[in-house]
Amino acid sequence: MSDLRLATINTAAISHNIEVLRTLVAPAQVMAVVKADGYGHGAIPSARAALEGGADWLGVADVSEAFSLREAGINAPLLAWLHQPGAAFGDAVRANIDLGVSSIAQLNEVAATSETASVHVKVDTGLHRNGAFLDEWQQFFELAVAHELAGRIRVRGLWSHLANAGAENDADQIEQFSAAIRMAQSVGLRPELRHLAASEGAIKHPAARFDLVRVGISGYGLAPAGDVDAAALGLVPAMTLSAPVISVKRVSAGSGVSYGYSYRCERDTTLALVPLGYADGVPRHASNRGPVSINGAVGRVAGRVAMDQIVVDMGDAAVAVGDEAVLFGDPALALPSADNWAAAADTINYEIVTRVGPRVTRRYES
Repeated sequence: MSDLRLATINTAAISHNIEVLRTLVAPAQVMAVVKADGYGHGAIPSARAALEGGADWLGVADVSEAFSLREAGINAPLLAWLHQPGAAFGDAVRANIDLGVSSIAQLNEVAATSETASVHVKVDTGLHRNGAFLDEWQQFFELAVAHELAGRIRVRGLWSHLANAGAENDADQIEQFSAAIRMAQSVGLRPELRHLAASEGAIKHPAARFDLVRVGISGYGLAPAGDVDAAALGLVPAMTLSAPVISVKRVSAGSGVSYGYSYRCERDTTLALVPLGYADGVPRHASNRGPVSINGAVGRVAGRVAMDQIVVDMGDAAVAVGDEAVLFGDPALALPSADNWAAAADTINYEIVTRVGPRVTRRYES
C-alpha cells in the first residue's frame, strides 16, 4: 500500500552535506545538530548519516533527545544544552552525554551528580537567551574551576551563540567570546573545545569557527540565511515532501475554491486535490501562494490550506488521480524548494521542514 503523505529523506545527501561543511570549516571540528527530530528529518537516521559524513559530535536541545540517540546505539560524542531544573543530569552523565551549562545555579546542580560530569559552560555574548551574563563570568568560571579541581565536573567546552544580526554585531560577539576565553584561561580553565558558530556563522565568518562549529539546517542542505547560496556551496536538500493527487476537477473561470472563497479562478482551470494540510505542517500562511509540482508543471495552492488537504490550481497542465504532487524538494531537480515555501508563508526554511508532522511517513533512501 502506498503512503498517503510522504517525506522522502535522502540520507546520502546529509552525509554529503557534512563532508562539504567539514572541508569548509577545517581544521575546526563539526557538530551535527539533530534536535527537534533532526529538523523534521528523523533524529536517528540523520545522526547516523551525519556521522557517516564525518561529523565529530552530535548536538540536541534536551537530554530526552540525547537518551533517544543513546538507546538507538549511537555512542558518538553528544551535547545537550536546554535544561529545566531537576533534569535527569545523573542519568545523562551515566549515558556519557555532555551537558551545556548556562548559569551558576545550573553548574551547581550538575556538579551535585554522583559522577564526574562533562560540561560545556555557556556565556551570553549578546543573543540574550541562556548563558551567563558578562558580570557573572568571573564567578562562573572560578566556580567551574573549583568544581573541576574537586573532581565533580570536567569542563570540556566553552561556548556561546551568535545572534546573526549583521556583520558588525557578529564581529562584536566574536570579540566578546574571545574575551570570555581569555578570562576563563586567566582563572585556570582549559577547555579543549571553544565553539560559537552555528550554520550561518560557520559559513560566513571564519573567525567564528574556533575549535568546533555546530551545523544544523545546513547539514540538511538548506541555507541558514538569505545571503547564503546553498547550491553554490554544494549542499543538497535532503527532504522531499509529496502526496498523490486524489481528485481532479475542471472548473470554470470565477469559481471559488476552499473555505471563504479567498481564491477565485481567473480562467477555466484544472484543480488537483492533495492530502496534505496544516495538520501535516503545511503552513496556512501559504494559502493562495504555496507552489506545488505535478508532472513537471508547477501550480499554486488555490484557497486556504485546510487541516488535511490543499487544492492546487494547475491551469491546463495534464493531471490525473494518482499523480505525485511535490510540495518541495531539491530545486536542482526543477522542484519547488523549502525556501519557496518559506517565502510563501513569510517564514524561514527551518520552520518549513521542522514542522512536517508525525502523520507524514518518513521514507529513507541513500
